Amino acid sequence: MAVLFSPYRLKDVELRNRVAVAPMCQYSAVDGTPTDWHLVHLGSRAVGGAGLVIVEATAVSPEGRISSGDTGFYRDDQIPVYARIAEFINQQGAVPGIQLAHAGRKASAARPWEGDAHLDTAAGGWETIAPSAVAFGGNLPKLPREMSTADIGRVQTDFVAAAKRALAAGFRWLELHFAHGYLAHEFYSPLSNFRSDSYGGSFENRTRFLRETLQAVRRVWPERLPLTARLSVTDWVAGGVTLDESIELVRLLKNDGLDLLDVSHGFVIPDISQIPWGPGFMVPATGRIRNEAKIATAAGWLITEPEMAEEIIQQGQAEIVMLARELLRDPYWPYHAAKKLGVDQAAAVLPVQYARAVGS
Repeated sequence: MAVLFSPYRLKDVELRNRVAVAPMCQYSAVDGTPTDWHLVHLGSRAVGGAGLVIVEATAVSPEGRISSGDTGFYRDDQIPVYARIAEFINQQGAVPGIQLAHAGRKASAARPWEGDAHLDTAAGGWETIAPSAVAFGGNLPKLPREMSTADIGRVQTDFVAAAKRALAAGFRWLELHFAHGYLAHEFYSPLSNFRSDSYGGSFENRTRFLRETLQAVRRVWPERLPLTARLSVTDWVAGGVTLDESIELVRLLKNDGLDLLDVSHGFVIPDISQIPWGPGFMVPATGRIRNEAKIATAAGWLITEPEMAEEIIQQGQAEIVMLARELLRDPYWPYHAAKKLGVDQAAAVLPVQYARAVGS
């Protein structure tokens, strides 16, 4: 049997296979609350046979949304809406997960199909906050307010409150967004953090926000359930985050209670010209982190072919693979991959309503 379609257990949670739906922003929420679009979008990937389905970057406060269409989990009355989504995913045999986030200086933007640029207050924009009062640049020129220590504590409290709501809604896999130039990554990267207090400067100080936030969430998120993080492990730019220091950070986060690292990269500055785009280009870094930090990993980025996904798991570079665009193109990628890899009774990855008609 293909290893890609073997179960994977982390803490008390077992995935039916190693295929995970990466969190993908849909920009279709109303005041942070998911709509039927999210139920169908996420539910169809669970129906399609994925082992893990993770809800998009979900802001822990209104100010933390990338756009006004982003999901958020900052009110108790949102719990039943998320619970409906989590329960449907669970009913299809997949594990429901959610990613909690704060967009920092990249918040208050228009939705991609509306320009993807910072919004003025008159157009519905809001004040952004960041470790330092330095704009991202490009089409996101808004100058953020530098966070006080009180702001930092408030945001960390928001992460804890959102984690509690996620648990109440029935999610069994939690991911913290420490990547892609959003708030936590802004603290971590020397390209965006110019503070001179205990949250800036040295590696210890720049990683303090990430470690404190994870520690605080770990205290309320049950030990029996996986607590994971997506981390930009390199900025690809001189003077930015490096893979070597990220390996050291992951070792620390593991001691703080991290169970798995979703390995990602970049996007803390507008220039992405140095990124070596290509099929599976982040897999070598993922394997290094897994082996050197001794932690479970998830591999992502331009993984499209079943053979590549199978090889990643077989070679011990990751425990699971995160698919995004490929699952937008084909929600039934797990079924087609199982057939291509010669899995007996490949249709078993589908719900009974489909499997009986499709056959093997």
